[in-house]
Amino acid sequence: MIDLNNPVIRGYLIRLVGEDGLEMIKNMPEGEVTDEQIAEATGILLNIVRRTLFILNENKLAVCRRERDSSSGWLTYLWTLDMSDIEPQLVKEKKRIVKNLKTRLAFEEDNVFYSCPEGCTRMNFNEATECEFLCPFCGEDMMFEDNQEFVGKIKKRLISLEK
Repeated sequence: MIDLNNPVIRGYLIRLVGEDGLEMIKNMPEGEVTDEQIAEATGILLNIVRRTLFILNENKLAVCRRERDSSSGWLTYLWTLDMSDIEPQLVKEKKRIVKNLKTRLAFEEDNVFYSCPEGCTRMNFNEATECEFLCPFCGEDMMFEDNQEFVGKIKKRLISLEK
């Protein structure tokens, strides 16, 4: 079983399935179980359990097996958690975050920004000129924004992720 107290794993799972989904994972019964059994054992609403199971299945963290009742013809879905694939999923997520940060860094470095002193909006130079450097929401004069501190934070985050 994985360490659900690990902040990286915990953060990934919360982003993936939310707090209720994480609670379901923590309290899910061992072995193959139905979604109804999971809902009963965890106290989580059945529709949240089903949503969580499908998300986990799409991300290769849960396995589903169908079983047909020979007399009624009804299908029963049996679920098992399989967190053995979480490491590759975390690597994939890390690559996605690095790619997004690099895109944002390039955008921040390639533009000059202006913001409303009231905090209504932030615009690049071209957008600000279209508004004649007046906030379209409150009418205040837009102020030049030095984004170097923000750029530094993005670079620092990228360095820590690429280690």
